[in-house]
Amino acid sequence: MKALYKGAAGPGLTLTDRPEPAPGPNDVKIRVARTGICGTDLHIESWDSWAESTLRPPLVPGHEFSGHVVEVGAAVSTVPVGAMVSGEGHVVCGHCRNCRAGRRHLCIHTSSVGVNRDGAFAEYVVIPETNVWQHTDGMDPDLAAVFDPLGNAVHTALSFPLVGEDVLITGAGPIGLMAAAVARHVGARFVVITDVNESRLDLARKMGVDAAVNVTAERIASAQQRLGMKEGFDIGLEMSGSPDALPEMLDNLTHGARVALLGLPTRPIIVDWSKVVTHMITIKGIYGREMFETWYAMNAMVSTGLDISPIITDRFPAARWADAFAAARNGDRGKVIIDWS
Repeated sequence: MKALYKGAAGPGLTLTDRPEPAPGPNDVKIRVARTGICGTDLHIESWDSWAESTLRPPLVPGHEFSGHVVEVGAAVSTVPVGAMVSGEGHVVCGHCRNCRAGRRHLCIHTSSVGVNRDGAFAEYVVIPETNVWQHTDGMDPDLAAVFDPLGNAVHTALSFPLVGEDVLITGAGPIGLMAAAVARHVGARFVVITDVNESRLDLARKMGVDAAVNVTAERIASAQQRLGMKEGFDIGLEMSGSPDALPEMLDNLTHGARVALLGLPTRPIIVDWSKVVTHMITIKGIYGREMFETWYAMNAMVSTGLDISPIITDRFPAARWADAFAAARNGDRGKVIIDWS
């Protein structure tokens, strides 16, 4: 099969022939249709300090995907051949305290598809039956391929009740934009998003946010004034990883506000902890998706009108994977899809 392959430590990937993976008794083999490019994949391709400290090549990366089941192991009973599926990328042990308590997303022995085991930048991928998510008939394979990052957005956005609340999102990358769509879909009052990139802010405006703030030219407080907000934001969703985003967010929250953090900072963040204490602000870290409550939630929202299709801005055939990665690195783009069909 053709696969994007990192044969050894160092920058780059190679589109080359690799052996087709064979499913074990509890596994499902999937013919990949589409893959999304994640920031993690960009780290792996460029071989930055995170990749160097985390990966043990050789490896086929890629964890955002959709495809059709072509073969199942002898013990598989719930996934039929031919089903359109995506995959939960965190393969858990099933035996640690969190797994046994039903908190699989907190498994301390998680192995990640495309990071710790071969992933989906290939014509075929094998994952455990328990990690397969079956889609309803007629699901767009492009949309199905981004259920993994949509799950990050849903997990973050639904960490706290949003109905009637004023929501501030810092970072208008694809996941931040998805979170804005989720907040609007479930009934937030005002949805405000910030970034430094006008192209992404324009996309946010097209998706119906109440204000898209370029923080290189305007402060969040002025957006509150334009909207007639008498108090600060009730909910903060930090998606950017910018060390400057969280402090300004805290300055614009009401007392008792709640914050979910998904963005990974590139350097330490200075936080006014006295404000967190005296304003009784709750801060929660988010990683991945709740397994599988998040998947049920996003499936329900997509089936009832949640539209994240504007997030997908570029599609490339697998032979042009280098162009796809270049587009994904471009801050003016949304989600980039690779077609493996």
